[in-house]
Amino acid sequence: MTTLALQRQPSLAWLGTLTRSREFSVFLALAILVAATVAVNPRFIGAQSTKDLLLNSSILVILGVGQAIVIVTKNVDLSVGSVLGLTAFATGKIFIAMPDLPVIAMLAIGVGIGTLLGAVNGALIAVAKVPSLVVTLGTLYIFRGVDFAWAQGQQISPSNLPETFLALGSGALMGLPYLALIALAVVIAFGLYLRNFRSGREFYAVGSDVLAARLYGIGVGRKIFTAFAISGALAGLAGVIYAAKYGNLDATAGQGLELNVVAAAVVGGVAIAGGVGTVYGAAIGAILLTTITSALPVLGVSPFWQRAMIGALILASIALDRYLALRTERRLRGHDKHAG
Repeated sequence: MTTLALQRQPSLAWLGTLTRSREFSVFLALAILVAATVAVNPRFIGAQSTKDLLLNSSILVILGVGQAIVIVTKNVDLSVGSVLGLTAFATGKIFIAMPDLPVIAMLAIGVGIGTLLGAVNGALIAVAKVPSLVVTLGTLYIFRGVDFAWAQGQQISPSNLPETFLALGSGALMGLPYLALIALAVVIAFGLYLRNFRSGREFYAVGSDVLAARLYGIGVGRKIFTAFAISGALAGLAGVIYAAKYGNLDATAGQGLELNVVAAAVVGGVAIAGGVGTVYGAAIGAILLTTITSALPVLGVSPFWQRAMIGALILASIALDRYLALRTERRLRGHDKHAG
C-alpha cells in the first residue's frame, strides 16, 4: 500500500463514520428542507430570515442540550417549560426591584434558580426512586402553579426591563445574534464535556446498563441527580434569555414547550431508551423543528400539519433506534458464534 493510500485511509474512515452518524442524517434532512423551501422562496435564507431562525431556535437548542443529558440516562424531564416560565417571570420581578443589576448577574441568578428546581426533580428521582415521568409531570404543574400564584395576573412589559438587558435578546455580534452565540457556547461546552471527560461519559454508562454502571463503581443516583440539575440550570438560563428576547412576561411563558424539547432531542438522535445520542444531535433537531415551523407556510403546507410532521419524525427516530439496536444485537451474536 502506498504512502498516499495510508494517508487517505484515516480520512476516508472518518468520513464514513460521519456519514453513518444519526447527526448527519438529521442535518441532511434539515439541508433538504431548507433547499426545498429556498426553491420556492429564495428569500428564505436571506440575512434577516436566517437571523430570525437562529433567534427562534436558540432557546430550544439550550433546552435540548439539557434534555439530551437527561434522556441519555434513560430519564425524561417534562418540567423544563415550567422552569423556564418561572425563571423568566422571576427575571422580570428582579429587574423591577433592582433595575441596575448587571446582566451577567441576572444570568447567574437564572441559572441558580433553574439548578435549584432541577435539583428538586433529581432528588425525588434519585433518592426517592420515583420514575422521572411521574416526578417531572408533577413538578411541571407545581412550578407552573407557583408561577401563576406569584404573578396573580400581572404582566411585565419591556418598559419594565433595562435596555441593556433587552439588547441581549435583539443584539448581534458580527451578524450573529447574541442568543445564538450563547446557545452555540452551551452546545460546544457540553459536547466536549460528555465526550472528553470521564464524568461526562458516565452518563452514557448509566443509561446503557444501570447494573453494570454500579458494578463499575459509578454512583448512579448521583449521576441522575446531576443530569436533572444540569437540565434545570439550562432551563433557568433559557428563562432569562426568553425574558430578554420577548420582554412581555406573564405566568404562561414557556407553556407547552417541554414536548418540543423532548421532540428535538429524540429527532436529533438521542435514544429514548438511554445510553445513545449527543447534544450536537439535539441541537440540530431543535433547529430542524424550528425550520419546519418557518418553512411550512412558505411551502404552502397548512400549519395544522406541523404537529403531525413532528410526530412522524419522532416515530421514525424511535423506529430507527430500534432497528439499529437489533442490528447491533445480531452482529454481536454473530461475533460470539464465530468466536465459539
